[in-house]
Amino acid sequence: MSITVSGLDELKKLAGGELGTSEWITVSQERINGFADATGDHQWIHTDPERAKEGPFGGPIAHGYLTLSLFIPLFTELLEVEGVTTKVNYGLNKVRFPSPVPAGSRIRLVARLAEVDEIAGGVQVTVDGTIEIEGGTKPACVLQSVSRFYA
Repeated sequence: MSITVSGLDELKKLAGGELGTSEWITVSQERINGFADATGDHQWIHTDPERAKEGPFGGPIAHGYLTLSLFIPLFTELLEVEGVTTKVNYGLNKVRFPSPVPAGSRIRLVARLAEVDEIAGGVQVTVDGTIEIEGGTKPACVLQSVSRFYA
């Protein structure tokens, strides 16, 4: 379910509230391999399914930074801000990877709009996010993302 707001004043009213839960997406071996190609991180626990079967996770797992990078497409399912000219990823305050994401798993985002603070020309938005693994007991990633939206 997506929340759509018109402009920064409406966005400010959401501060402190839940944004909801995204749809599930699959983290396929092909996606993992593509991320390895893009980043040059071809460690066997990610890209060699046969060897990874004998490894500590019983099969290949997604890179932690791949899981983190999926925050943006999952987040855009939850919040649409109309009437802004630019949206900029400003950084992260916190990131942890409590549980690996096995290849073929499905993940989703649960998010809360923690803060909306005034900045010159716009607002700085802090989002608390948890990326869950379908059927998992611990999250794949817990993060606090900071973005800037300009009028």
